[in-house]
Amino acid sequence: MQHVEVSRTFAQPLEQVFQRYTDHSRWGEWTGLGPVWIAAAGEGDSDGVGCVRAFSWVPGLREQVTRFDAPHRMEYRVTAGPIPLADHHGVVEFEPCGAGTRVTWRVRFRSRLPLTGRLMQRGLTVLFARILKKLAADLERRGA
Repeated sequence: MQHVEVSRTFAQPLEQVFQRYTDHSRWGEWTGLGPVWIAAAGEGDSDGVGCVRAFSWVPGLREQVTRFDAPHRMEYRVTAGPIPLADHHGVVEFEPCGAGTRVTWRVRFRSRLPLTGRLMQRGLTVLFARILKKLAADLERRGA
């Protein structure tokens, strides 16, 4: 199994950071990943447990929310896609940090291609750090 962990501290309060990050249908506005949409709504909360988000930048990629404890934790798993990962499980934790918020994004996965796990691990680390950086810029821009 490979593991990725990326953290970032945000100036904004916990609820605002959690809400923006978990607003799946609006990820395309700030992530730089192109359009993202909800392929299936969650139970109770459309972004909550059962929600399936789809990405245009990787056709066929689907991630399903498996735990949604607002405003502290969201877990998800990759359920479909043309990527060479298996058993992909992500945990995103949000915790108060002074007047702001600390976000920690952890993922574990297994590579389907021999000898590529570390390369995918490095790639996901860079991608997740970039996404959290873009989230910080978006929150600043919005004045949130």
